[in-house]
Amino acid sequence: METDDSSLRVLSLAQHHALSYLTNLDRAPVGATVDVQTLRHRLNKPLADSRLPPEQVITELVKDVEGGLLGSAGGRFFGWVIGGSLPAALAADWLTASWDQNAALYATAPAAAVVEEVAGLWLKDILSLPAHASFALVTGCQMAHATCLAAARHALLSERDWDVEKRGLYGAPPIRILSSAQLHGSFERAVRLLGLGRDQVISLASDAHDRLEPAALQKALEDDPSAPTIVLLQAGEINIGAFDDFESLIPLAKRYGAWVHLDGAFGLWAAASPRYRHLMKGAEAADSWATDGHKWLNVPFDCGYAFIAHADAHRASMTHRAAYITHHDDARDEMDWNPEWSRRSRGFSTYAALRELGRDGVADLIERCCRHAHSLVMGIGSLPGAEVLWEPTINQGLVRFLDPSTEQDHDRRTDEVIAAIVAAGEAFFGGTTWRGKRAMRVSVCSWQTSPEDVRRSINSVARVLGVEPPNS
Repeated sequence: METDDSSLRVLSLAQHHALSYLTNLDRAPVGATVDVQTLRHRLNKPLADSRLPPEQVITELVKDVEGGLLGSAGGRFFGWVIGGSLPAALAADWLTASWDQNAALYATAPAAAVVEEVAGLWLKDILSLPAHASFALVTGCQMAHATCLAAARHALLSERDWDVEKRGLYGAPPIRILSSAQLHGSFERAVRLLGLGRDQVISLASDAHDRLEPAALQKALEDDPSAPTIVLLQAGEINIGAFDDFESLIPLAKRYGAWVHLDGAFGLWAAASPRYRHLMKGAEAADSWATDGHKWLNVPFDCGYAFIAHADAHRASMTHRAAYITHHDDARDEMDWNPEWSRRSRGFSTYAALRELGRDGVADLIERCCRHAHSLVMGIGSLPGAEVLWEPTINQGLVRFLDPSTEQDHDRRTDEVIAAIVAAGEAFFGGTTWRGKRAMRVSVCSWQTSPEDVRRSINSVARVLGVEPPNS
């Protein structure tokens, strides 16, 4: 791109709008304020035959999406598990787009390859994972699952003299997957993408804290001890943040030759906190681990991390060679470790986030979010017409809203209150069904969330319920 005056003007214009958006996050509604029909009407313009000035394109784009952007980058967004973007991580992401490197190989992006290599070393260190583990930076936890499961598929079938990369799955020994019923949809989608099949996923019994029962796992393993097996364990289940008992379950699975995979989309970050790392005790003995960067590390979308204890299986499941590809003998070529070919240099934002925070900063971020989640759940749950369904263990909790007339309407009432809270614009929460009951899920993941955000959010819920705000 020739950096003429027009190019610089449109980049300056984009910077102006980006900074304006960020500085107004605290005052703007957290939820969307326009509907899908309005957005379609604004954005579905006739495609012009001739060029438009880039300044016009950006000005109209900003105007047309107004009201259709969620305030998920701010401090009062508690829906799903979405973090914000740390200043250094966001700035690095802006530079990533400007540098426009294809982080497939050292040859195509030398600095990106080395930055990713260093970021992977730092991540393993801060998450207390084995130093010898290989890793990949991918789009999110779903592709981290897919990467880990591809390595598991390779390893388990190689042990049975089946070259899955060459022969495929036709006629291969079926791989069973043992898990509690708490497995996340992103894992199921990875199972489907890899051709392992949903029917091979066997749900086992959980205890009162949604943790996989060791006795149930042992019985399943004993029922077919020679079957190639993947055991999925939870490090921070999506509704209540449950952690399986890794110290008991991982050695048990290993006795039967199973591959143990941890879904730690956000919970894996507990290992970075002195206060919460006990929840991860024994997790380092697993075979693979998946987590997100765009959740608790607060880097921009998209960013996930896969870690695999068996580098040979990992590389064999991913690598590719061709005459026209330039490989480097000493450097790390990213495409040997991840499922993408052309890819964004997401290592820059991860590197910047870890340097900005340091070890103590990451720990403080985790612990602050957990404190705020506890304050939100207990504060909202103490309001008349509300109850706590699950007090947070980490950063996830559940609240339910009660209909005064009949218990059968508590589900309807809960959904109505959630919708009203979002419509009020002061905070954003999402709903879920847990143990047959509708609930409002409280998830705190943003570095921006403050005690003031907690106060404002509780007061907003109180106003929706028609009761006196406790923190006026």
